[in-house]
Amino acid sequence: MDIVLKIWRQKDQDSTGKLETYTLEEVNPDMSFLEMLDTLNHNLVKQGERAIEFDHDCREGICGQCGMMIDGIAHGPLKHTTTCQLHMRSFCDGQTIQIEPFRAEAFPVIRDLKVDRSAFDRIIASGGYVSVDTGQAPEANSIPIAHHDAEAAFDAAVCIGCGACVASCKNASASLFTAAKISQMTRLPQGREEAGTRVTRMVRQMESEDFGHCTNTEACEVECPQAISVLHIARMNYEYNRAGIFFNKA
Repeated sequence: MDIVLKIWRQKDQDSTGKLETYTLEEVNPDMSFLEMLDTLNHNLVKQGERAIEFDHDCREGICGQCGMMIDGIAHGPLKHTTTCQLHMRSFCDGQTIQIEPFRAEAFPVIRDLKVDRSAFDRIIASGGYVSVDTGQAPEANSIPIAHHDAEAAFDAAVCIGCGACVASCKNASASLFTAAKISQMTRLPQGREEAGTRVTRMVRQMESEDFGHCTNTEACEVECPQAISVLHIARMNYEYNRAGIFFNKA
C-alpha cells in the first residue's frame, strides 16, 4: 500500500513548526505505525535529511512514550490502543495521514513529534508515593483488602502516563492522570495514612503546571488507551474537599 504522510516538523521549542509532506510506497499492512515511521526515517537518512524524532520505548503498549496525534486523535483511530499497537492495516491504500505532537501548554515541543512531559513527573514527585519503613515485605494476607477496593485501585494503577487525556481535553486538563495516581493509593489501606497531604500536594502541583481545568466533557476517558474511568476524578475531588475540611478544622 502507498500512503501520504503530513508530519509536523519543528527544530526546537523556539522555532516555528510546519507540516511537511512525505510519500511512502509499498507499506506492508502488517507493519506497526512506529515501524512505518522507522522506514520513513531510514529513507530520509539515506537521502541526507534529518530523521523525524518521536518518543518510543517498549512498543508493547506499556510505557506510554509513543503518544502522538494521528488525524486529530490521540494514538490514532483504534479505541483503547497506543500508537505502538496501531498497525497500518487500520489505514487504506492511498490514504493521507496527518501526524502531530500532543498539543498542550504544559507539553512543550522538544522537536518534531517529541514533547516534554516532565510536568507529569513533578506531579508524581509532589505526593504520588506511600511512605513506608524499609525492611522485609509484609505478609500479603496481613492487611485484608476488600475485592472491590483492590480492583478499583488496580483499574487506576494501569495508567501509563502517556498524556492522551491531556491532548484530548479541550482545556488540556491533567485531571484524569492525577486522579488515577491518587486513586490507586487512596483506595488501599497503605495509602490512607497520607491521603490528605497526597491529594492536596498533587492537585496544587497539577494546577501550577499550566494544565487546564476539568469541565467534564469526558474526552479523556474516551481516548485513554487503558480506558480509565472519569469516576476517579470524582474520587480525587472528594478526597481534596475532605482534606480541606480536615485541615481547616485542625
